[in-house]
Amino acid sequence: MSRPTPPDDRVITRRRQVGEQIRRVREQHHLTQHEVCGRSGIDVATYSRIEQGHSAPLLDTLIRIADAIGVPLSDLVRESSCLGG
Repeated sequence: MSRPTPPDDRVITRRRQVGEQIRRVREQHHLTQHEVCGRSGIDVATYSRIEQGHSAPLLDTLIRIADAIGVPLSDLVRESSCLGG
C-alpha cells in the first residue's frame, strides 16, 4: 500500500494561516482553548495542533470548532488579503 504524498510548502503555509485564523477568532470571542474543547469535545492537544498548523483537521472537526465558538464555518477559513493565496 502506498503512502500519501506529504503536503508541499504551499499547503503547509496555508494550513498554518488557517490555524492562526482559528486562534484569532477564538480570542476575539474571549474563549480559551480549554473552553472551545469543552464545548466541541475535541481534546486540547489536538486543538492546539490545529491552531499551530501542525494538524489537518477534518471538515467535521472544523464545524465542531465553529459551533463551539459560535461563528459560521467560513469565519475559520477566511483568508486575509495580506496572507496571499
